[in-house]
Amino acid sequence: MTRIFAVLAATVAVGGLGAAWLVTQKQTTELFENCRASAVAGGAGAIGGAFELLNAQGETVTDTDVITEPTLVYFGYTYCPDVCPLDVSRNAEAVDLLADGGISTTPVFISIDPERDTPEVVGDFAFNLHEKMIGLTGSPEQVKAASRAYKTFYQKQDGDPEYYLVNHSTYTYLVLPEHGFVEFFKRDAPAEDMAERVSCFVESA
Repeated sequence: MTRIFAVLAATVAVGGLGAAWLVTQKQTTELFENCRASAVAGGAGAIGGAFELLNAQGETVTDTDVITEPTLVYFGYTYCPDVCPLDVSRNAEAVDLLADGGISTTPVFISIDPERDTPEVVGDFAFNLHEKMIGLTGSPEQVKAASRAYKTFYQKQDGDPEYYLVNHSTYTYLVLPEHGFVEFFKRDAPAEDMAERVSCFVESA
C-alpha cells in the first residue's frame, strides 16, 4: 500500500510539473503574441536551453553566464566566406540601433567548426564585428549539444582538410534571460526590422 501511494505521489508530482510548464508556456505565448512574427513547431519552449561552451579566454561558460540581457544568438563559423559575416554584421547593426533606442542587447556568435575555431580565433572574429559580441566555441561534443538545443543544422563538407566549408542553418535567435528563446529571425530580416521586433519583446516582458 505504501508503495502504491508513493507511485501515485510521484505521478501527481510529475503531472503537476507538466501542468506548470504548460501554463508557463501559455503565459509566455500570450505575453508576446503581438510581437511574434514566426511560428515554431512545438512552441517556443522547444528551442533553446542550457549549454556549456568556451569563451575567448578559454574559460568554460554556461548559458546563464552569457545570456544576462536580451541576446541575439547566431551559429556559424569564422572561415565562412560570405553568409556568416553578412548575418553577424546585420546582427551587430541591430544591436547598435537598439542601443540608440535605449535597449541594451548582446550579440553572441557560437562556432559550429570547433576544429579550426579556437577560443582566440572566435574571440577575435566576434570583437572585430562588434565590441559587445561574445564569441563561443568548445569541444565537438559541447558544440553539438548547443546546436541540438537550438535545433540548428551543420555539416562539414568533404574536400580540402584545411579549407573546407560547413553547411549550416542561418537563423538568429532572440533569447531573454527570464523567458528563454522567444523569436527567430531569418537571413532576409533587415536590421531595422530586427530592432523593432526585439524592442517589442523587451517592452512586453
